[in-house]
This record gives sequence, structure tokens and C-alpha cells, in this order.
Amino acid sequence: MKTELTPSQASMIDMSKMSAGQKAALEMAESARDERSNVGLAAGLFFGTPDFSKLLPFPKQSLEDHDQGDAFLSRLRAILDHADPDAIDRTGEIPESLLKELADVGAFGIKIPTSHGGLGLSQTNYSRAAMLLGGECGNLAALLSAHQSIGAPQPLILFGSEEQKARYLPRCAQGEISAFALTENDVGSDPARMTTTAVPDGPDHFLIHGEKLWCTNSLKAGLIVVMARTPTPDKPHATTAFIVETSWPGVEIVHRCRFMGLKALYNGVVRFDNVRVPRANILGGEGRGLKVALTTLNTGRITLPAACAGLSKRCLEISTRWANERVQWGQPVAKHAAISDKLARMAADSFAMEAVVHYVSALVDRDKHADVRLEAAIAKLWGSEHAWTIVDDTMQIRGGRGYETADSLKARGERPDPVERLFRDCRINTIFEGSSEIMRLFIAREALDPHLKIGAEVVNSTLPMKRRARAAMRAARTYSTWYPSTWLPAFPGRAGETLHPNLRDDLAEVARQSKKLARTLFHAMVINGPALERRQVLLGHIVDIGAELFVWSTTLAYAENLITDSSVKSDVIDKLIRKVIYFGQLTRKRLLSHYKALHESDEKAAREIVRDLVN
Repeated sequence: MKTELTPSQASMIDMSKMSAGQKAALEMAESARDERSNVGLAAGLFFGTPDFSKLLPFPKQSLEDHDQGDAFLSRLRAILDHADPDAIDRTGEIPESLLKELADVGAFGIKIPTSHGGLGLSQTNYSRAAMLLGGECGNLAALLSAHQSIGAPQPLILFGSEEQKARYLPRCAQGEISAFALTENDVGSDPARMTTTAVPDGPDHFLIHGEKLWCTNSLKAGLIVVMARTPTPDKPHATTAFIVETSWPGVEIVHRCRFMGLKALYNGVVRFDNVRVPRANILGGEGRGLKVALTTLNTGRITLPAACAGLSKRCLEISTRWANERVQWGQPVAKHAAISDKLARMAADSFAMEAVVHYVSALVDRDKHADVRLEAAIAKLWGSEHAWTIVDDTMQIRGGRGYETADSLKARGERPDPVERLFRDCRINTIFEGSSEIMRLFIAREALDPHLKIGAEVVNSTLPMKRRARAAMRAARTYSTWYPSTWLPAFPGRAGETLHPNLRDDLAEVARQSKKLARTLFHAMVINGPALERRQVLLGHIVDIGAELFVWSTTLAYAENLITDSSVKSDVIDKLIRKVIYFGQLTRKRLLSHYKALHESDEKAAREIVRDLVN
């Protein structure tokens, strides 16, 4: 994979009016993109051509794989049963004895192959573990996720040489904690501004110098995957990923960061003072660091919505029990419309979250190199935002008892439901591993990719007119058939016939809405031209529409998977169908809201207000 823009990529986007910084950032982002055409369900939904055969029948977890997961989850649950998440939150520390117990059951090597000392479990089982942890202890979920999803194990599995795997994976599996260092003081989602550098020191080593911020697990880590610039005359912004051992001279933790939630997060500022790293510790090849980082994040992002699903189910459990027990004005508050509305939405959205996690996890299990960038990004965006709504509703339902700490509740003899802790711990999820705003831009770029390949050269003012004219003719031929097709009736195809009869209309509506979305995106391109990339609010609504359609279709398929499960009783099936139909009603309302916002945009007024503020 190349680390610079190919001629075809470079001509795709007009950079003539960009500043040097904007151009550098865009070139880095484009060079690190997966060069494969995205042909998954999510991409099809944005283009008006969803292939539901990729979704139906819903990919089932094999009985053997499920049993292996059950065995591990049983051991993990036994540890959590005597762990004290509230004490961890109170003290800001995870007991060493608890870390040892987790290491003994293999919790630090869930996906690491058995040949390297790990459990060798599937992505689905890893996600099931994240769901369990997410509902119990955000600190433990963050520790194990940062270690395995973006720390050393995942990039080693995907990009490591056999020698690197043999050297480091057994250490990770046995409980040596790892971390990932990308963020800097002035570097969040813009790696072109990175200042940490790695310069050659003889033929076999590099010297890394710089400082990294918010490096989760760094205070406990034995290994850190470090992103550093390795500039060359023709590639001044090239980055490389290095495996760095924290015991090496020059590695220093200079500050432990403290946060509103996740009080036991071992997150710190790490300084690298000319740390000598062997060339053999380069992951994925010199100059390919951003590719390593983005690919790792694509799979690692699944963990976060999995933890959000577990947290949401815990919140639903707490809210339902309380609403049933709490009597006001002569009846349980669950029977009051204002509360029942919240509970119903929480139940429907929690189920949808679980559906998406299982689907994206299954895609990875089918192929560990699967292109799930769009699906994982949508899962992260939708899951984290809806989990925040759910925990916020839980706080409202519990009232003062939600705002009160679990320790205080316990001290005065009430059930110590940790809503206050869950609330604080949940807030970071819309920021972790790509903020919601960045996720929307990332998804928008992927959704626009087919159109950029068709017509971007037409509006690129840096290209010769003859080339632009040829591109215009090619685009006209393509759109002359594609655009009219977006107005034709939409049908889910044979895949839709496998659904329960009560769910088929909803899938047909997804197909219709997909064509409407494709037209809307095309109209936005025609009206705005190259300026569309600056219409971030508009793009955000378009992305949210696509995300809703993806989650809706996945929820329908997951429900069908459960309906056809012989172990599920008929009364449970009836309840499930009611919940999924209700989720469809919620989704329709959200879609209407996004379309209304598109037609009643107040972006111009907002920009004027901001000019008044910053000038």
C-alpha cells in the first residue's frame, strides 16, 4: 500500500484553494485510506443500492464458538462478581490482585492466537466480553480495550512480522499491558501536525524524540505502539509505527491525567527523549504508520459500541426495576407516559446497539482483514451517542438517587445502583477513538467516495480542460442511468423474503429510504460542488440518515436471527417483534427530523454569530 497520493487520487480532490496545512492533512488522510472500494452494506445504503444479501441471513455464531465464549465469560463474570467497581472509582486504582486474576483467565489475550499464548477467541466473543465489562466497570473495560483493541496485540496480529509476534504476543497474553501513543498537545485528528520524530541512528536503529498526550494504559504499560514522523525529502509527513518497550532508556511518564469519569484510567503524558528503537520494531513498514493506526482503529472501534451496549442494558435494568418499584400518584412510575416513553426507547435502542455489534463482529470473524471501516464507524457513532441518551434518561428516571453516589446510597441502606458513576464514565464515549464530529466527516468521505471516483475530476480546476471534459462525459453516462434509478420503486429483493412477515415492510422502507438518501447526497454535491466539504452540518445530517438506515436494517436481521432460534419461546418472539417494530417507528421519526433540518438549515446564521464571537 502506498504512502503518497497516487496520480488518480491526487486528481480526485481539488486542492488549489487549500492552505499548506490543509493540503498536508488531506494528503496524509487520503494516502492512509483503504484503497479498496467499499462494497459493504453501509456503502450500498448511501449509494441507493443496498445489498441485503450481505445481511440476510444474519451471520450466526457457531455453536462451538458460542460455547468457547460462554466458558470464558463465565470465568470473567466470576471475577467481576467479587470485584468492587465503586472502590476502583473511589480510589482511582485497580488492585494488582484483580489484574493478576484477569491475566490468569486470559483476559489480556482474548483474541491472541493460542499459538502465541492467548485464548484465540473470535471477535464476537471479544465483543461479548466488552458488553459484560461495559455494564459493570468502565475502568476495566477501558484498560482491557486500550490494551487489546488499539494497543500492541491488534496491530501485531494485523501487521506484525512472525518474529515480532513471537516476541511480543506471548507477553501481552500473559498480562503485560500495552498502550497506543498518537495524540499530542496540538495533534488530535490532524496527524500532519505531529511533532514526535524518529530519525535513523545507524543502519539498524531509530531515535524517537517527542511527547505524547492522553496515552491510555501508559502508567502500567510494558509496551507502547508509538506513532512518529519519519520525514524524507519526498515524504515530509511520513509516519511510522514503532513498538517501544517502556523499560528502555529515555521513556518517561511525566504526568498522570485525571478525568471526570474513568477515575482509574492509567492515562498519562509520555516523553520520549531520544529513545533508541531497533528498526526491527517497525510495525507494517517504514512510512506506513498512519495506515497501521487507521486500520487498527477500524477494528478496535467495535469494542466501544460493545461496551456501550452493555452499559445501556445495565441502565435499562436499573431503570425498569426502579420504575416498577417506585409508586407515585397511586401507581408505579413505569405506568406514567413520560417514563414509559423513556423506557421503551431505551429498550429498543439497546437492542439495536447489540444487533449492530454482533453484525460488525461477525464480519471480522469471517475475515480478520475485512473492510469494516464504514460499519465500525457507524457502530461507534450511533452506539456512543445513543448510549449517552440512555444513561441520561436513566439519571432522570432515578432522580436524586441517580445523582447520589453508590457509596452514599449504600451507607443509608438503599440499593447502590451506580448511575452517577455510569453517567460520568459514559460521557467520554462520544470523544474516544474519534469524536462524533470526526466520525461524521470520516463516514461522509467514505460515502462520497463512489461519486468522487465518478465525477471529482470534472470540478477540479487544476486539471486540463480536455481531461475535465472527458471526465464530464464519463460522469454523464454513469449518472444518466444511476440517477433515474434512484426514483424507481425500491424492493429488498429475495433476502427480504426471509424476514418474519411483520418485519418485511420495514426492510422495504429501508430500501426506499436508501434511494432517497442517495438522491439527497447527489443533490448536495450538485448544489455545493467542491464547497460541500465545508458544509459539515449538512453532511452530518446526511451521515446520520445513513447511520439510522444501517442500524435499522441490522436490527431487523438480528431480530430474525433470534426469531428462528428454536430455543426462543413464542411469547418472547411476540415481545421481540413489538420492540423491533417500535424501533422502526422511532427511526422514521429521526429520519424526518434529519430531512427537516436539511431543508431548514441555519448554518449561515450560525457562522455570522461565530464571526461576532471570534472577531
